[in-house]
Amino acid sequence: MNVFSRRGLIAAAGGVAWGAGSARSAEGPSPLRGNKGADILGPRNAPREVEDPFTVAPPKTDHGTMPNLKWSFADSHMRLEEGGWARQTTTRELPISTAMAGVNMRLKANVVREMHWHKEAEWAYMIKGRARITAIDGDGRTFADDVGEGDLWYFPSGIPHSIQGLDGPEDGCEFLLVFDDGGFSEDSTFLITDWLAHTPRDVLAKNFGLPERAFDALPEKELYIFPGPKPGALAEDQLGGAGPVPKRFSHRMLAQEPIRTTGGTIRITDSTIFPASTTIAAALVELEPGAMRELHWHPNGDEWQYYLSGRGRMTVFGSESKARSFDYQAGDVGYVPFAMGHYIENTGDTPLTFLEMFRSPRYADISLRQWMALTPHALVQAHTKLDRAAIDALPQTKSPVVPG
Repeated sequence: MNVFSRRGLIAAAGGVAWGAGSARSAEGPSPLRGNKGADILGPRNAPREVEDPFTVAPPKTDHGTMPNLKWSFADSHMRLEEGGWARQTTTRELPISTAMAGVNMRLKANVVREMHWHKEAEWAYMIKGRARITAIDGDGRTFADDVGEGDLWYFPSGIPHSIQGLDGPEDGCEFLLVFDDGGFSEDSTFLITDWLAHTPRDVLAKNFGLPERAFDALPEKELYIFPGPKPGALAEDQLGGAGPVPKRFSHRMLAQEPIRTTGGTIRITDSTIFPASTTIAAALVELEPGAMRELHWHPNGDEWQYYLSGRGRMTVFGSESKARSFDYQAGDVGYVPFAMGHYIENTGDTPLTFLEMFRSPRYADISLRQWMALTPHALVQAHTKLDRAAIDALPQTKSPVVPG
């Protein structure tokens, strides 16, 4: 069995469905739907096609030209450093992603993402492991906390902070960072070592009240990610200063009671629950096999997605008879431009878990089903030609996840 057919079988076993009426060759899906399309005769990237069956053989409801709304972190440049790595998805990788950008980062135990700050606000989700985060604000108020899987943090723009991996089963941590500007670059961070290396020694001596020789061992360039000393007890790092920051920079997202429906759950975290997070709202969604994040849209901004586990399909409606379907799996980024209608369906046989992020202090969505239920039913019937009894039975309450 060659590598292409083997991967095709693995993907099929994992619940990948080919487009309705399409055919599958030994290498993967073929662009066939009924009597439309034809086999691929020339070169092909079968493993990629297996990951994107609805791109190769789109459903007949797809139509027109839509921008690409998918990027895999597997295709991002990996910046390797001693004890960790970083890779990013910005407008350079996904041009449509103008509202937000993301960074996936790994730090081994005791390894430090050096003291730094950004022009942009930083929102984060801990994927695995544990880390210690520290920060101060402009009034000298301090913050330090240990964060673990499912925890969030948020540092407003300009707030200096640090991240350090902690001991544990995962040997440090891996996390997702989301920034409220699609043009963000991880390489443009303001780093303390970079600044010190580019400041004259006599100026440093004057500023800190130390002799110039005290700075002889300063690094000549940025450290970025580097091994550091093992941190002590958290209480030792919770320094006094002018007291603690008034709004905590961390939040236990998994401790929230989710909205539970038949088919899955959703946890919504915005500034009403996590007051520090004033520019990014988020939701953590879990769909059971066959379940679906209902047809909806968001009235307050673009949606930036990160897929944590499972396999899914999203179809986005862009008006003017335009619609396109995309397949996603763990490690992929999805994007929905402002106000475009869409749904996400679990196409695998394991739970599909993903994050939705918005450049907004509040989370908001509009349900197509609820809209129809709360609009005069005769008017809805005139539009849809549905049976009146079916329209009358539509629930008036929102159900963000519907069963398969």
